[in-house]
Amino acid sequence: MTIDFQALLARSPNPYVLLDSDLRIVWMNDAYLQVTMRTRDKLLGQNMFDAFPSDPDSESHRQLEASFRRVFASGKQDEIALIRYDIPTPDGGMDVRYWSATHTPFADEARKVAYILQHTVDVTELQTLRAMRDEMGLIQRANAVQARNLDLAEEAGQFKSLFEQAPGFVAILHGPDHEFRMANAAYHKLVGGRDLLGKRVKDALPEVSGQRFLNLLDQVYRSGKPFIGRRLKVLLQNDEGTEVQERYLDFVYQPTVGEGGTVSGVFVQGHDVTDQVESEERQALLMNELNHRVKNTLAIVQGLAMQSFRQMPGSEVPRQTFNARLAALAAAHNLLTTSNWKTAGFIETVRSAAEASIGEDLARVHLDGRDFTIAPQTAVSLSMIIHELCTNAVKYGALSVPEGHIDLSWTIEDEQEDYRLIDLRWEERGGPPVQQPASRGFGSRLIEHGFSTERASGVVIDFRPTGLLCTIKAKLTNASIVS
Repeated sequence: MTIDFQALLARSPNPYVLLDSDLRIVWMNDAYLQVTMRTRDKLLGQNMFDAFPSDPDSESHRQLEASFRRVFASGKQDEIALIRYDIPTPDGGMDVRYWSATHTPFADEARKVAYILQHTVDVTELQTLRAMRDEMGLIQRANAVQARNLDLAEEAGQFKSLFEQAPGFVAILHGPDHEFRMANAAYHKLVGGRDLLGKRVKDALPEVSGQRFLNLLDQVYRSGKPFIGRRLKVLLQNDEGTEVQERYLDFVYQPTVGEGGTVSGVFVQGHDVTDQVESEERQALLMNELNHRVKNTLAIVQGLAMQSFRQMPGSEVPRQTFNARLAALAAAHNLLTTSNWKTAGFIETVRSAAEASIGEDLARVHLDGRDFTIAPQTAVSLSMIIHELCTNAVKYGALSVPEGHIDLSWTIEDEQEDYRLIDLRWEERGGPPVQQPASRGFGSRLIEHGFSTERASGVVIDFRPTGLLCTIKAKLTNASIVS
């Protein structure tokens, strides 16, 4: 026996109406026509909100529209416990009505909601009877609960969407066995799209069992204290049966607390930093190779210089001077290599250049000033200037006698977002009387050039009888204060 369900619904005493995906009325039974006081030809093909108009800003309109939207979005049945929706009467008036509605989806072959079957029950009389109990607030509380439930459902949907779209990998583990309750798209991508939900970590990701991560999860669950991992190496399979791949992760294991204040699980959040780690390793390799080649080049230059000086009578002193300058340049290069040629610290640059020039006499140079970072080219220029000043002090100035010393101080005269104006002061004390030389050599010209080409920069060398005073003003555009 075959049952004609359309005929069965058509004869049902309960009102039914069928809407398509555009909310057009495509079918209704006689009970629906009776309760709405309409005829079939007046309703067929009409949009639901055109057939039964309401103010789009009204609660009734929003409530009904939201229910339809939830059905289309979720593909699941939705119910409205109570809704006031007035309908037009044949004489042109409006009839106050209260309804209870159920919206049932019907999907097409592509599993997309194609129709909604609305089952409505006219509860106007029941609502009228309940009006006498309004003073007790029962209806209002029911409406408030329904509104709160809808708000909570919407907020939960938004949270789930944000969780899924988070750029970093996120997962929620439950219980002492660390069972996956939630995992976002980034987490699934990290582990090759494997099925995770409802499984324990050791079952879903068996390759991590021999690594330290399960022990860390146990530790966080037992202690209730978070764990922060920085660039930890993990071996993971992208696809089942494939070889494990080496990844580097920044992550946090954060305990989650349930009722009674006890730990109920672990919240996992982090980022895959493999590309960054590999890039830095490649950069370090290139920098080491560059440093090696530059040192070889400097060694070749030094060898050529020694051969050239050897042919010149009385060249011992010039050769030593040349070698010392080459050593100062090499020291500056080594310092910059350790920072990947990004920036160098001002104090470290001064100390490195001075130590390469005067060795243990560095203790006789007193440094006073705030530290800041400088650009690579500035660091090279500063190193050469400090070398020349130290060399002159050893030959003719304060460091040529045991009781002499040097005060090297600097202040930041102007500090802006895009530059710093530095005032540096090299003052020698306790040395022999100083006289201005009859001629200026390469070293003097190098010092006078300074370590900045900005207009606000300048160098003043004062050959005072009590000791050399050299002041350098420099406008540095790539300097930043070290906190």
